[in-house]
Amino acid sequence: MDIIATYGFELIALAGIFGFFMAWGIGANDVANAMGTSVGSKALTIKQAIIIAMVFEFAGAYLAGGEVTSTIRKGIIDSSYFVESPELLVYGMIASLLAAGIWLLVASYLGWPVSTTHSIVGAIVGFAAVGVNADAVSWIKVGGIVGSWVVTPLISGIFAYLIFMSAQKLIFNTPDPLGNAKRYVPFYMAMSGFMLSLVTIKKGLKHIGIHFTTNEALMLAGSIAVLVGLIGVILIKQLKDDPKADKKMHYASVEKVFAILMIVTACCMAFAHGSNDVANAIGPLAAVVSIVENGGEISKQASLVWWILPLGGVGIVLGLAIFGRRVMATIGEGITHLTPSRGFAAELAAATTVVLASSTGLPISTTQTLVGAVLGVGMARGIAALNLGVIRNIVISWVVTLPAGALLSICIFYMLKGIFSA
Repeated sequence: MDIIATYGFELIALAGIFGFFMAWGIGANDVANAMGTSVGSKALTIKQAIIIAMVFEFAGAYLAGGEVTSTIRKGIIDSSYFVESPELLVYGMIASLLAAGIWLLVASYLGWPVSTTHSIVGAIVGFAAVGVNADAVSWIKVGGIVGSWVVTPLISGIFAYLIFMSAQKLIFNTPDPLGNAKRYVPFYMAMSGFMLSLVTIKKGLKHIGIHFTTNEALMLAGSIAVLVGLIGVILIKQLKDDPKADKKMHYASVEKVFAILMIVTACCMAFAHGSNDVANAIGPLAAVVSIVENGGEISKQASLVWWILPLGGVGIVLGLAIFGRRVMATIGEGITHLTPSRGFAAELAAATTVVLASSTGLPISTTQTLVGAVLGVGMARGIAALNLGVIRNIVISWVVTLPAGALLSICIFYMLKGIFSA
């Protein structure tokens, strides 16, 4: 307790700096994933993608990031083990922020799309298991996260495969691609409207105290879907058939439609991502601030002081702008060649998986969801369409993320313990 009273300001300052660094890592890695398909398919330039992501990620983080956050992400450790020595939880949270931030920096430099959630969870598990007590960790939840490495990409990959193949059969592999696009694209638009509004309702609005029951959320999303579909019917009728144009020109016209759809899906995913994943950086930071301000008392949830959310939002935006290109290139170009229709299939599949996961409580990573969806689109064109070397590196990076975060966190935890307890 004396340590918290004596070094309170220093501990909060360190947590703030490392929390910003962690948010910067989220921007460099996770946000680049969300925009990678749009850039890789040439629906957006890198500059356009960065500007869109900056606006919607910051809006999601700041407007819907929540006034209250869970102090221990995903309930992965039992706070009762820290009641007698709350300073250990403070050291651990600060160590976790720095450890996860360092790992995200390394992964982003190498162009590896890793999970920011798994980075911070690995770091928290590391310091708690080794520095405090192995029983403080909920190993069942850790097992669920490890299981999600297989389940999440598989589900989103299957959805992406089905969406892509349906577009091929209904639109592209037909004598009249443009005519069939006018018939079927409004349905794809309605599907997008339904899934993306559900993502926003489930992952965004709950953070600002707007709660809907499952039936209310489905009805609202269904209404939005019908509206979007009707708008799609009106807009797509504007496309003029050119009798003299060959099939290639028709394909290009259809791809332009999917490119516009991709931009809309990217905006919604960026907003939902900002509202949800900013907690990976501000949760541990809020825990430190709460413990210090309450004189060592540990609460399950902490009210956010005014500067925490802007700090997380600005960190995410700067990380993307300064260092997001490498991961964007991996997602958008490294795994398989993307066109707007393929990218749209991947993004819609990712959104569908996120909705299903959030309603069933499955612990998922948005990164692994999107990578799985891109793989599904590539598989639809055959194994030769995939860059197996890039895929191997991505899988290795996923496996390494938890132990890397844990190892770094343990080292930093003992350093902090030595510095402040000396």
